[in-house]
Amino acid sequence: MKPASPQALALAEIGGLLLDAALAGLLLLALVERIAPPQDLAWKPFSLDQPLGLATESKLARIGADPAACRAALRAGGITPVDQPVREEGFCSTRDTVRAPSRLSPAAPVMTCPLALRYAMWERQVLAPAADRLLDSRLVRVDHLGTYACRTIYGRPGERPSQHAKASALDVSGVRLADGRRLTIAGDFRKPGPEGRFLRVARTGACELFGAVLGPDYNAAHADHLHLDLSPYRLCR
Repeated sequence: MKPASPQALALAEIGGLLLDAALAGLLLLALVERIAPPQDLAWKPFSLDQPLGLATESKLARIGADPAACRAALRAGGITPVDQPVREEGFCSTRDTVRAPSRLSPAAPVMTCPLALRYAMWERQVLAPAADRLLDSRLVRVDHLGTYACRTIYGRPGERPSQHAKASALDVSGVRLADGRRLTIAGDFRKPGPEGRFLRVARTGACELFGAVLGPDYNAAHADHLHLDLSPYRLCR
């Protein structure tokens, strides 16, 4: 039998190394699949009941880009979205908008489905746990100043359209708790005690879920609310 050439032996060795690497990769993948929580794995199903994780943003972006998938994700989380009529007015639009049950007051404002999905995640995985942990009380209401408004940024002529002009922004002014307390951005955001810490934790958590998050640290126009929107850029102030 003719001995194998050096080239054949080298190729066989490379093939063996590649096979070993592939097996090691499969074993590593199986280990990750077994021990990593679903919110950290992009291929695992999304749920509003999952804490924020490494893959939360990619899942929200993917689901939010598909109107049917967005509504299905809300329904799977026990939220029944009600589709709203499409209105077009110059640069303003209410495409892909819903009303969805939540703790928001006034109740069920018109907002895009992706905004409703991210708000639901923020309410469940940031606000409610922080209220229990920092304030020792249950979150019962989230006060807001509105979502859809056909206007430019700050309402100035010639400025670019606001995210509110597409119902892709929500202005949160405060929260109410089961023990009767009412916290406001205007009155409590800068306080050193637990109320202020809660509102700042709420702002920081929002930065993981929304595009631009603007509050009292940004400018005087946001001294009384947290502006949460779906801007393509990230700004957390």
